[in-house]
Amino acid sequence: MLNRVFYTFYCFKQLKNKLFLKRKYKTKITYFYKSFLKKNFIKIMNSRFLKNIIFLLFINLLVKPFWILGVDRSVQNLVGDASYGTYLAIFNFSYLFYIILDIGLTNFNSKNIAQNNHLLSKYFVGISQAKILLSVAYFVIIFVIGILIGYESEQLKLLAVVGLNQVLLSFILYVRSNIAALLLFKTDSILSVLDRILMILICSFLLWSGLFPKSNFNIYWFVYAQTISYVITLILAVFIVLKHTGKLVIRFNFPFILMIIKKSLPYALLVLLMSFYNRLEPVLIERILPDDIAATQTGIYAKAYRLFDAGNNISYLFSVILLPLFASVIKKGEDLQSLVKQSFSLMLTMTCLIAIVCIFYSQNLMEILYPRNENELINIYNNRIAESSKILQILMGSFVSISVTYIFGTLLTANGNLRQLNFVAAIGVIINVTLNLIFIPTFRAQGAAFTSLCVQFSTCLIQYLIAKKTFSLKLGIKFWISVLSFIILTTVATNLLKNSSINWIYSFLISLLLGLFIAFITNMLDYKEIKNLISSSLSHIKK
Repeated sequence: MLNRVFYTFYCFKQLKNKLFLKRKYKTKITYFYKSFLKKNFIKIMNSRFLKNIIFLLFINLLVKPFWILGVDRSVQNLVGDASYGTYLAIFNFSYLFYIILDIGLTNFNSKNIAQNNHLLSKYFVGISQAKILLSVAYFVIIFVIGILIGYESEQLKLLAVVGLNQVLLSFILYVRSNIAALLLFKTDSILSVLDRILMILICSFLLWSGLFPKSNFNIYWFVYAQTISYVITLILAVFIVLKHTGKLVIRFNFPFILMIIKKSLPYALLVLLMSFYNRLEPVLIERILPDDIAATQTGIYAKAYRLFDAGNNISYLFSVILLPLFASVIKKGEDLQSLVKQSFSLMLTMTCLIAIVCIFYSQNLMEILYPRNENELINIYNNRIAESSKILQILMGSFVSISVTYIFGTLLTANGNLRQLNFVAAIGVIINVTLNLIFIPTFRAQGAAFTSLCVQFSTCLIQYLIAKKTFSLKLGIKFWISVLSFIILTTVATNLLKNSSINWIYSFLISLLLGLFIAFITNMLDYKEIKNLISSSLSHIKK
């Protein structure tokens, strides 16, 4: 199909060139050319979406496994659960106030620049100046609140570095929003993993070069490596944007900054509420539980949360691509059904497959990722692994739910349905705080994981229902039958392989491959669409 599209483009171009001097034909050709573009807009957008999703997943699958299995895991094993647990709690505490750094500027900018590319030069300077002022306010607030809740000097020192990293990350995401809005998806995809690649290189050098004793490695080395990686990524991203802005006129325009902040404020409450119900669990574990077990329980939660967060990061990348696409389609008044269904199907296939396999192999994953420490009693180790694996099983349910919200939440954001999104997020915060206060004192880290599952499922369901009503989405009974069939068949197949005599690593990989096969036979993945995609990609490479 796509070959025919490109061939038709080529024929039109050749015909237009041959008849350029014949004015009476030129008008007709231009008319048919533009008409063809309009009729095939959705097909082209769907094709671009699929191409970039595959590229995005490809580079992330190259980087994420080594990051998870190598560097991040090694850091926690080396510094210990307590030290890493303290870092995670402070990281999430700093993230709760991330809204102060952004106040919705990134989401506002992504939607606005996607629809008005010519405003890039004007807005880039003004929004950058606004973010500098917001960064100062951010540091003041996190330190004041940190002191009020009892952080001591060592915790405040760590908070300063982690806070700086949040500022740098905020700028990176803002600059990347411009790149995505310009539909430079491959560039944005590379930037999305560049900081991780740099961290892998830096931490690998520190951990395994032999130049530095492992006994000297502490959590500060880890956060300093993040700082260096973020700085390099930010500089490169800014350079790419500047290539498309032309000459910038840098002057402080306070009225313009206030205007931008005012326009972005509707996004701010949403970001604040989502930060609270997505990042609150480790902070509450560290603050609610007694001091003798708080840091350790946070570290145990972090072991399972690491895999959840890695998968969540990949799902989040879908939203980065989808926001400008949805915004462009909505502005043109085109039908969203095809794009929404396609993205929803891809997301469900990926997340459900990962979740099912990880649930069955949770203990095996925890054992290989976190081996027994020296001088650690066998019963303590077994209890630690058992607790982490149960938390992972629960969080995998959350993973599916939160990934789906990236589809419908992004769709509603692109359409400007912020009041509804804020309502959903407020419900999420209420459920989160209430259930955590109930479950953490009794069930500790597992209680926090169960709370996350309840929150994410509730917000996912409500967002879907709102999007369905707003856009009159009709996925159809056949689609839901395909979803149910895929989940059941994948679960049965994974269970059989798990209980077979095959080595668990081989059965784990076979389960993933078999799940992909089941996705095709249940029509969760479209063979014709992928075939056309591969064909057009190969043709493009040859040219």
